[in-house]
Amino acid sequence: MAGAPLGEFVSYLDEYLRIREVPDERNAVNGLQVENSGHIGRIVAAVDASQATIDGLASGAAGSLLLVHHGLLWDGNVPLTGRRYRRVAALLAQDTALYAAHIPLDLHPEVGNNVVLAERLGIEVAGWFGDYRGSPIGVWGHAGARYPTREALITEVNRALGTFTPGARLIPGGPERASRIGIITGGAGSMIAAARDAGLDTYITGEGAHHTFFDAVEWGLNVIYAGHYATETLGVQALASHLGERFGLDWEFHDHPTGL
Repeated sequence: MAGAPLGEFVSYLDEYLRIREVPDERNAVNGLQVENSGHIGRIVAAVDASQATIDGLASGAAGSLLLVHHGLLWDGNVPLTGRRYRRVAALLAQDTALYAAHIPLDLHPEVGNNVVLAERLGIEVAGWFGDYRGSPIGVWGHAGARYPTREALITEVNRALGTFTPGARLIPGGPERASRIGIITGGAGSMIAAARDAGLDTYITGEGAHHTFFDAVEWGLNVIYAGHYATETLGVQALASHLGERFGLDWEFHDHPTGL
């Protein structure tokens, strides 16, 4: 039978992603969240362990590993009823294991959301910034002459993420030519001050609060909001590709965009 034992996958992922070392929100519960009968024959990557994602596995999914950024347990220690029951029941019925990696995937130096987006934008990582519970989470690099205008950078961000409608949004608080660009994917609008303190002039993230417009303008930064979902599609795909190559398995990405 092609594939590998679930335990072998989990041991490798836990070590590769430093699951037990990287701090995270309590309800992230990184690592294996639902096990299957013990064998993995294919890998499915997705951003969220939503009902749509699980239902989209379709029949014949037995022996799959569903690899997600946002797992099942964000609403805490709640009864196995309602939508929690429906999601778990569907996974068990399809003999599909679920593995979640939140912050450990964001900041991973090879397949992380931040470094992969930097690579897609042609930005070589020169350093890290932004403290998250004691760990630097963001990456930054020099743009050089690659992006003569902010609009050129926006165009490339949309191309890299496949988000042309409505696309990334710019808060034009910094210079017209982006020089020192930082990236923290997801909902990291709160890290604008960290980008400022790191000496950056342009900061790319997924989303932020209303007041961050004034943070950006008054602190002299360009801030690009490229979508929480869109900016976090890259890491799970890079990780699935890495696992597929290592274990000799096919993998696929299931896209369920939220528009946020």
